[in-house]
Amino acid sequence: MSNYIERPRYTCALGGAIATVEALPRTIPILHAPPGCASNTAWTQAGGCGLQVGGYCGGLSMPGTNVQEREVVFGGTERLEEQVKNSLDVMDGDLYFILTSCVTEVIGDDIGAVVSQFRSAGVEIIAAETGGFRGNSYVGYDLVLQSLWKNFIPVTGEKVKGKVNLWGVPPYYDVFWRGNLAGLRELLISLGLEVNTFFTVDDMLETIQQAGQAELNIVVSDVYGLGAAQYAHERHGIPFIQSSLPIGPSASSEFLQKVGTALQLEEQFVQLVITKANQRYYQLLDPMTDCFNDVDLQRYAAVVGDANYVIAINRFLIEDLGWLPKAVAITDALYPEQLDGLAQKIVPLPSGIQPHVFFSTNTNDIRKLIAAYWHEQQGGFGKYANPLSPAFVIGSALDRELAKDIGAAHLSVSFPVANRAVIGRGYTGFSGGLYLIEDMVSTIIIGR
Repeated sequence: MSNYIERPRYTCALGGAIATVEALPRTIPILHAPPGCASNTAWTQAGGCGLQVGGYCGGLSMPGTNVQEREVVFGGTERLEEQVKNSLDVMDGDLYFILTSCVTEVIGDDIGAVVSQFRSAGVEIIAAETGGFRGNSYVGYDLVLQSLWKNFIPVTGEKVKGKVNLWGVPPYYDVFWRGNLAGLRELLISLGLEVNTFFTVDDMLETIQQAGQAELNIVVSDVYGLGAAQYAHERHGIPFIQSSLPIGPSASSEFLQKVGTALQLEEQFVQLVITKANQRYYQLLDPMTDCFNDVDLQRYAAVVGDANYVIAINRFLIEDLGWLPKAVAITDALYPEQLDGLAQKIVPLPSGIQPHVFFSTNTNDIRKLIAAYWHEQQGGFGKYANPLSPAFVIGSALDRELAKDIGAAHLSVSFPVANRAVIGRGYTGFSGGLYLIEDMVSTIIIGR
């Protein structure tokens, strides 16, 4: 077994935590870490998040303790206190969030004492233990959410009818997080709900602090953010439901039905919302259908990426677009029981044939495995060969070489995305499915 990850598609827990705190409204991350942590994660974001990096107090302008040998030997608590004071003087924020690193956790600095000291002085400050050894960037995302529920969101017995919280889309490491959260909010608002999504430009710290009033938490992921949902259930008494990321009409209709059932909404009303959304979707898609069929834009597909995207896109291609995914590769580092659960969620083709599922964290291994499988499936020989062609690879920027190997077009969707600029585009919901069709078809015909 390999003891390293070659060209990984995530960072350590600290990197995910930094990105998550950066996305919170008017929140200032304060790193208690050596100098390399901030720069490494900042350049990773710059190179993999569709040019999204920085912003106010993000990227290389992030305040940090710059831990050196002295702090490692004698402890870094005093240095952290100094940095918090300096950050309060020069950084304009409403919440300050201390994040720890491997080094500062190993030396055992008492972060809780520092937080208590400033909170007693009236400073809105919290912390999370996010040492990189705790897991990957998606673990860091979950740890920040758990800290918010533990230290920032008060417990209340008052629940507001129709108020829900939504997460499961990690900022930046889902490169299309802004658009995806907006698309999901649009779905839930269509049911008449008040939606708190935590990380969009439409969210505020005030609404996040009122998250304990929700009657339901909704996690749109099979693996990300479930720890926070469980904690919120145990401490705040808020039940949660879990759904795969809904892309396109089939998954979005199912998502709306699931939410409606959980909230005991009138079934006839929910069905009317779904019917109208489907009618709009197919009215918009209808003018393209003649070209789609005449130009023969159906494709064999390989889908590569994180758990959220692989499950969602595989289903969308099969149930809504009529493409034929033959191989899917999930790149997350997960426990065996999680991998088994994800494999069961891979939707089979209408023929009943299951796309071949690969699990690997190493980019080169994925390239070799899928390319070998693709060529094995050709069958026959010479002019009687039946290649899987034309083909399409939906993955990350790291999968461009795989696309060349099998003669396929390629679209970067999952992290890292180094060859697209992303601002507010997203693929969730009914509209998101149309955007994904636009992007894939445009990739095919761009050279014509």
